[in-house]
Amino acid sequence: MNRLYPLTFHPIFKDKIWGGQRMRTVLGRDFSPLPNCGEAWLISGVEGENTVVSNGFLADNELNELVGIYMDDLVGEHVFEKFGEQFPLLFKLIDTSDYLSIQVHPGDELAAERHQSLGKTEMWYVIDAEKDAELISGFKKTVTRQQFVHHLQNRTLGEILNQEKVMRGDVFYIPAGRVHALGPGILLTEIQQTSDITYRIYDWDRLDPKGMPRELHTLQAMDAIDFEVYDQYRTHYVKQLNQPVPLVSSPYFNTNLLEVTKPVFMDYGDRDSFTVYLCVGGSAELVCRDGRIRLSGGDAILIPAEIPDGRILPAPSATLLETYVEPDIESL
Repeated sequence: MNRLYPLTFHPIFKDKIWGGQRMRTVLGRDFSPLPNCGEAWLISGVEGENTVVSNGFLADNELNELVGIYMDDLVGEHVFEKFGEQFPLLFKLIDTSDYLSIQVHPGDELAAERHQSLGKTEMWYVIDAEKDAELISGFKKTVTRQQFVHHLQNRTLGEILNQEKVMRGDVFYIPAGRVHALGPGILLTEIQQTSDITYRIYDWDRLDPKGMPRELHTLQAMDAIDFEVYDQYRTHYVKQLNQPVPLVSSPYFNTNLLEVTKPVFMDYGDRDSFTVYLCVGGSAELVCRDGRIRLSGGDAILIPAEIPDGRILPAPSATLLETYVEPDIESL
């Protein structure tokens, strides 16, 4: 069997009623073929939505097919033991020209019971945002279930939901159960568990292209919502050049920010996990055994677990998100 190498994929583009053109205008290339591209799934193992390899001798193979063939050599021993032949994470770009629905995602237990699926915990890294762009994350005041339903029925959720102004470089961790919504004028990357389960709570009384309201899932959502109020919803971090800066450390994934202005050596030997680099600014080359691959804004690359190390060569600078799964995976 031929040795594994860093893998790139053909994105899956999603036309959305709230989508826009920022992937094309901000990323500086003809990235999406759609007029209202809301999402680009860069690396996906979602059933029926597998991304396909675009480089090397494994080109045209689906991601989960490769997990089934290469197993722990591709994803890591502990990852394969936990998730089997499904790649455990989904990497997206999201572009908003309007508000997304107010929504919530179930956790693992509820998702398994209702959908035979993983839950959906995710994180956002803002690539670009218009002035005064904002999003919704969690609650700003304590409410009961009954009070929440009252605000929903009276279209006054804004009185109880936490709104955040956003700018480039902002990070938000969105655990399953947290009510959230993106506002217009935002381009971001979303890193999440492999799940496409969303409970839509409120959709701003908007109609779809056929003139029909989109389906809501209010009753299902009530069992998933975390009503607790938290002190902070934005992730605070201190930037440092040429070394990984932790952004998220969770049972589902770890993500670091890596801003490089000079060559950086990366050692993956003790990780026992695949590593994904997603470029959110600038450009760089990733040099591993058997060759090199260039990354620019919006590109994602999967480093198989069996590759021991690599070098990142900025051209002349790059901002990357580095994501992997901790080898000590407990029951989620």
